[in-house]
Amino acid sequence: MDNLETYLSTYFNIKATEMEATVSLFKPISIKKNDYLLKTGQFCNQLCFIKDGIVRIYANENGKEVTQWISTKGYFVTDLASFLFHQPARWNLQAISDCELFSIKQSDYEQLSQIVPQWQQTEKAFLAHCFTILENRIFSHLSLSAEERYQHFFEQNKALFHQVPLQYLASMLGMTPETFSRIRKKMTA
Repeated sequence: MDNLETYLSTYFNIKATEMEATVSLFKPISIKKNDYLLKTGQFCNQLCFIKDGIVRIYANENGKEVTQWISTKGYFVTDLASFLFHQPARWNLQAISDCELFSIKQSDYEQLSQIVPQWQQTEKAFLAHCFTILENRIFSHLSLSAEERYQHFFEQNKALFHQVPLQYLASMLGMTPETFSRIRKKMTA
């Protein structure tokens, strides 16, 4: 579980004495390309760390798929509102590639505050980090042109352009596949 330990110790600053117990709550799971971790309407009972692979988070809105996020190696994936507040999931979590994950069940997640005394502060910092990412994404959608959003995302995520169907990236960036293709062609010319 080296990847998970490294991530947890770097981001969450969990002491070595608490790390073994924390990591033991995460169980390795594998899912195949196109399989679902979660479907809209189900209750999310796990938080997963991506060891390898890509997971798309999306919803069907009025017959149209809307990609909220593409999660890759080294990131957590869940339907946060469902996981934390026990409500039906809004999002589908689908593997875009074969994936190796570390999964913690909701009941085990709730034990973390007993294992890691400073867990509430750690969890608060993690959620604040997630919120900041969301704020930055909203700001870019409101303030940047489609071309600027494309360029910024491309600079940060070049590999995804060869690993993920482009219509998913277009949706995540808030543009039609046609607009995405036009911008892509212009940028590569």
